[in-house]
Amino acid sequence: MRGKILGLVGESGSGKTVTGFSILGLVEKPGRIEQGRILFNGSDLRRASPEELRDIRGNRISMIFQDPMMTLNPVLRIDTQMIETIRAHKKISYDDARVLARDALGKVGIPSPDERLAAYPHQFSGGMRQRVAIAIALLHKPELIIADEPTTALDVTIQAQILSEVQKLCREVGTALIWVTHDLSVVAAIADQICVMYAGRIVERGSTESVLDGPSHPYTNGLIHSVPGNNRPGTPLQQIPGVMPSLLSLPVGCSFRQRCRYADSMCMAEPEFNAVETNRDHIARCWHPLAEGRPA
Repeated sequence: MRGKILGLVGESGSGKTVTGFSILGLVEKPGRIEQGRILFNGSDLRRASPEELRDIRGNRISMIFQDPMMTLNPVLRIDTQMIETIRAHKKISYDDARVLARDALGKVGIPSPDERLAAYPHQFSGGMRQRVAIAIALLHKPELIIADEPTTALDVTIQAQILSEVQKLCREVGTALIWVTHDLSVVAAIADQICVMYAGRIVERGSTESVLDGPSHPYTNGLIHSVPGNNRPGTPLQQIPGVMPSLLSLPVGCSFRQRCRYADSMCMAEPEFNAVETNRDHIARCWHPLAEGRPA
């Protein structure tokens, strides 16, 4: 929803990044979207023409990639890339566009932004390049930002500054944000809702407070209790046994059943979403949700 932040969490390989790429039509061949719809303000992006998608990307929907060099061209100066991005979607003079680009760099904590505009990507550290990529994504104050673990390479001080900036953008402009991450502490700090992914599917969805304080799916519970800070001192670190199955050969029924302590014959059938008894807006794809009184 407008002005809201959705945290998309799950372990590596669960499908978080592919989900973000799919929204913008960036899945490369031989990959393809097999079925379903991608609704943006009521319009199905799967039916959009290449020209319509070109107008949407970077303007109404922006994406911050985990690797900043997917955003930045190594042979062009930063000002060239930022000004081109601005003028591709807005009728504005070169000088005015340069001012907007300079201000955007300042907002993400880049010192001496006027000088840095004249630099090339290789003259920045990895963290600085990521800040430039984030600044480009914020240029047009888009309706939706898809952020694919954008602060992983940044130190905690800059990470806090970036998080504050995107929260401010969501609050003041009404931008919606999908924050893709495996860091539950970041999600707990900024997200209004959480979707937990496992093996290419959402397995639990609800408000941040509801999901983190009362996880219903055994996988979500395992993620939360795998964080060292959630265990008492001196007790062994809880782990989820086994590994996630290959998305090319998913098991029959629930894809988590081979790692789940509660799995039984019911789990041989694919579970549907069920609402948690205490919160109808909190749903989980599980035959044996923890909310039924089972121990965590």
